[in-house]
Amino acid sequence: MLKLLFLFTVVPTIELYLLFAIADNIGGIETLYLVIFTGIVGAHLAKREGLGVLKQIQEGAASGVPPADKLVEGLMVLVGGILLVTPGVMTDLFGFALITPLSRRMMVGAVKRNLAQRVNFEGVVMGTPRPGPASGGAPHVVVPPKAASEPEPEVDPDSPFKHPVR
Repeated sequence: MLKLLFLFTVVPTIELYLLFAIADNIGGIETLYLVIFTGIVGAHLAKREGLGVLKQIQEGAASGVPPADKLVEGLMVLVGGILLVTPGVMTDLFGFALITPLSRRMMVGAVKRNLAQRVNFEGVVMGTPRPGPASGGAPHVVVPPKAASEPEPEVDPDSPFKHPVR
């Protein structure tokens, strides 16, 4: 709840303050042009970088390379593009950081760790088994495979259901 309050009240308030401060220094029309320019450039960069990441994912899949890092980079490009189209100074700076390949590659590890902490599927996080119950749920039950020496159950040949005879 506190994060949403911050996201929808504090961030736009700071963005408006910064836009008014910029307008006082360079003028209102120029600030409007700056917002429009960053939106257009941001949309173009997001499209170009997104297609580049998609191409890298396809090339990696063809050569058998797991796409985990590139998928995270694709997510970062998407979020960066959304931030660049959103009017504001802070969102533009953060959006450019997410779209620029050098800074994006430097942030991939931190983003993957953050996602790994948030994502939990049946006690396995990003391929690493977690001990104990997953998120307070029931303990995990491991069913051992059948031993090779166990005989197969007898099946009644006249039965339409082909179930084992007991």
